[in-house]
Amino acid sequence: MSLTLILIILTCIISYTSLQDRTRQAALLHSPYKEKRSKQFYRLLTAGFVHGSLAHLGINMFVFYMFGDQIERQFLATFGEAMGRLNFLMLYLLTIVFANIPTFLTHKDNAYFSSVGASGAVSGIVFVYILFYPWAMLYLFLVIPCPAIIAGVLYLVYSSYAAKKGGDNIDHLAHFGGAIFGMVFALILDPSLFNHFLHQLTQNAPF
Repeated sequence: MSLTLILIILTCIISYTSLQDRTRQAALLHSPYKEKRSKQFYRLLTAGFVHGSLAHLGINMFVFYMFGDQIERQFLATFGEAMGRLNFLMLYLLTIVFANIPTFLTHKDNAYFSSVGASGAVSGIVFVYILFYPWAMLYLFLVIPCPAIIAGVLYLVYSSYAAKKGGDNIDHLAHFGGAIFGMVFALILDPSLFNHFLHQLTQNAPF
């Protein structure tokens, strides 16, 4: 069984049971105020395994499966069986943590802010996919065809704008932070990926 599928199953179990027990969810969610005051830094990781609703869970896990499975297979081909799995697991778990750091720094004195979800880590996985396949065709809103690199740039611009605007109860900072960290971590693991990205970008452009 792939690590992607194992992570999805684990996330679904924890998320579903936490939706039935809000006390458990409250103990796992990302709360910068409690992380700072009570040193509950485990929340930076556990928040990625709980979600606000079944729809939230379903969307995140669907996107993770679509892109995570391909990146995991790419990692196995690049690093070998054992290191490929280990590097993929580190990519996912560390991206959950680092995606939550921007909101920790922003809201560490705000007792009312909290967030849940794997969106930051999923953003990181999607952007690693863009490094490998910048001209792959993605479908915005499942309808509008758009090259991955263009969709990625638009996503970063929108996430940055929405984070500054606020007011919609979505942790856009985590989306932005996860996307950036995912790419940086993948490039640290395999610096040659940068040359691969440039080659794909310049030599395989569809125009």
